[in-house]
Amino acid sequence: MSDLLGVAVLGAGHMGADHVRRLDAVVSGARVAAVADPDAERAKEAVGGIDGVFVHTDPVAALDAPGVRAVLIASPGEAHEEALLAAFERGLPVLCEKPMVPDSAGALRVVEAEARLGRRLTQVGFMRRYDTEYRQLKSLLDGGRLGRPLMLHCVHRNVSSPPHFTSAMLVNSSVSHEIDAARWLLGQELGAVTVLRPRPSAGAPEGLLDPQLVLFETEGGALVDVEVFVNCGFGYEVRCEAVCEAGSARIGEAHGMLVTAAGGAREEVPQDYLVRFSDAYDRQVQTWVDATRRGRVTGPGAWDGYAASAVAEAGVRALETGERTPVELAPRPPLHDPA
Repeated sequence: MSDLLGVAVLGAGHMGADHVRRLDAVVSGARVAAVADPDAERAKEAVGGIDGVFVHTDPVAALDAPGVRAVLIASPGEAHEEALLAAFERGLPVLCEKPMVPDSAGALRVVEAEARLGRRLTQVGFMRRYDTEYRQLKSLLDGGRLGRPLMLHCVHRNVSSPPHFTSAMLVNSSVSHEIDAARWLLGQELGAVTVLRPRPSAGAPEGLLDPQLVLFETEGGALVDVEVFVNCGFGYEVRCEAVCEAGSARIGEAHGMLVTAAGGAREEVPQDYLVRFSDAYDRQVQTWVDATRRGRVTGPGAWDGYAASAVAEAGVRALETGERTPVELAPRPPLHDPA
């Protein structure tokens, strides 16, 4: 057991419990050493059947539990900054689910705190970078065979939204994955955002502006449009098409199981992001564990988390005002300069 990376998982909700399962049953080289959640019973349920796990209601106590050498943060976004700074104080590497910190001011404090340490400790859970199709698209664009990317057309649909979901959350929660994916695929920062609002769907809860069309302008002159529709009613769909000077490439249309019966055919559509991106989550956590055991941090870092929060904030302002809104980023610390 001493050779395994002991991980403290903060948060035992839908995402956290899935990470506990993943660390215990899927990922090699790691074990769940501690779990923290304000709901002690939920934490105990998440670790049911796993021996030697310390259960806490206080996240800081979980960081100090015996055998903890790394942290996976899957708690609500407003708790992330405190947990990240506590991990930094202990020199613990972190995989933090998005948003790293919901507000850009808090996210920048995390970037600056890590810069003062002089070494990277944070990886942010933008798991699309680990999805097979997204990685294929990234390799194609980087190779230059299709010429300069001009546009990205993106679709992000959910079956339904949680009861607490707000119009702003379509941008700062759902579209945050497209924000990071666009920055990563194109290798460019997003410089401005406009949000267009069609008449809300009849399937959207009262007062929710759903769907929305979010348009980003990159600093390199490309355009990115995102259709976000969180109450489409029929399935979880994520697609992306890159349009370049000499061709285009589209991902997200891989077909699932096709059932033919009773004079018809039916294709299964994923109903949940944990189904659609299960392999990406597995690959992300395994890559993080492997790098952490080697004393390294790879993947999207604190600057990427900050940039996503800053762009999302500009997007919410654009939603509220109906105006094109510039994105304002602080100077990037040398620690976070692109490799």
